[in-house]
Amino acid sequence: MERKGNFYGTHRVIEPIGVLPQPALRVDNNMESIYDNEILIDVDILNIDSASFTQIKEQAKGDERKIEEIILNIVSNQGKMKNPVTGSGGMLIGTVEKIGEAIQGKRDLKVGDRIATLVSLSLTPLSIQKIIEIKKEIDQVKVQAKAILFESGIYVKLPDDIPDALSLAVLDVCGAPAQTARLVNSGDTVIVIGAGGKSGMLCCYEAKRRSGINGKVIGIEYDDRGIERLHSLEVCDHILKLDAANALSCYETIRELTNGEMADLVINNVNIPNTEMGTILMCKDRGKVYFFSMATSFTKAALGAEGVGKDIDMIIGNGYARGHADITLNILRESKKIRELYERLYA
Repeated sequence: MERKGNFYGTHRVIEPIGVLPQPALRVDNNMESIYDNEILIDVDILNIDSASFTQIKEQAKGDERKIEEIILNIVSNQGKMKNPVTGSGGMLIGTVEKIGEAIQGKRDLKVGDRIATLVSLSLTPLSIQKIIEIKKEIDQVKVQAKAILFESGIYVKLPDDIPDALSLAVLDVCGAPAQTARLVNSGDTVIVIGAGGKSGMLCCYEAKRRSGINGKVIGIEYDDRGIERLHSLEVCDHILKLDAANALSCYETIRELTNGEMADLVINNVNIPNTEMGTILMCKDRGKVYFFSMATSFTKAALGAEGVGKDIDMIIGNGYARGHADITLNILRESKKIRELYERLYA
């Protein structure tokens, strides 16, 4: 008989006892036997969170052997892929190998189904047997590995009409366009920072659709390749090359562009630190800021907004929103330009 597990997976926590798997320092990644409410996954690909992979690449100075060593050390030490610097993880795709007896028939899953987990690798017990390939340009790692999805964990079955690698790339950031769909109102001025990145382009598309003909979408990007991508997609009314870490430059540019009105909503998707104040200053009083970036310091954001007298609502980038996978996959189905671009970059 299988051992009984906790709904949230606390039975896998080794240290410290009493916390949930995400903040835990170490979790049990023994895959020899599973608990009665767990799903065992045979893992093919890890999609490392952008902030995490950027930090790892910088630490390894781009050397793939060093990147592999860092990833294996993290998983060996913690039993999961939680970057000790950024605190973030990513997500995975794989094949269902076994379903615990307590949840059999309670989910629309069967052994052999191909799924993407929609919970962070920073809480997912993971055991890597071998790293096959590191695709550092798209933050993906091909592996031979096993992982555990807890009873509380969410997932999506991989669609037949979209390649696995492409599905994984967009599902890793599917919380961002879904939250954008919730936050944008008709006629809004919306700023997307990191607009030419993987999550940024999806947010621009959704913001353009939701803000309507009276709205305005302003894409901010520092990388020339990202700017070129934005021009090809035609999802922004204005595309600006700005360093989001230079708060005053961002503020002055947007003040001039909007005749002092500033933005109703600012969405931060960048994977570098120290962009909190630029984000805050571009937002109007009683506007909203959505920090999807895992490089965000929420201490800097909270105290910084107070320090400049900004009365705004700041929203933490919860990667989960009901229906977020469907919203994001449907963008690929609706927009031929985005689909073709993402296939070229990620598939």
